[in-house]
Amino acid sequence: MEPSLIKFVSALHVFWYRLTGGLIGGRAAGGNPVLLLTTSGRRTGNERTTPLLYLQDGENFVVVASYGGSDYHPAWWLNLKANPESAVQIRGERLRAKAEEAGPEEKARLWPLLTKMYPGYDDYQRRTERQIPVVILRPQG
Repeated sequence: MEPSLIKFVSALHVFWYRLTGGLIGGRAAGGNPVLLLTTSGRRTGNERTTPLLYLQDGENFVVVASYGGSDYHPAWWLNLKANPESAVQIRGERLRAKAEEAGPEEKARLWPLLTKMYPGYDDYQRRTERQIPVVILRPQG
């Protein structure tokens, strides 16, 4: 999918998710849950919101910086690397979170759970030489 089309579809997804408290857009890809992740742009400081599939792991939320198997990291991940503070919306609930990349052991535990949820992640990893990051969003306060 072209980047401009991805941006358009993503913006439409965010609009409907926010308007309906996640009733529209709260599930995707075979019924998997979707959250809205808001980061601060690393260059502009402007807020950027992206809908992402997620896996709940205890109190944490786990997302994958796959960018569809692109050779480039998604902007939201680069933003989080520059500033790990973020906002998460799940359905009607909003919370602050701090992001960190899963270490090797944690990724080894989480990856099979993520690919069980969405098998496409394995295909994405095969398409690129970069190691796709698994990102843990830890609620703050």
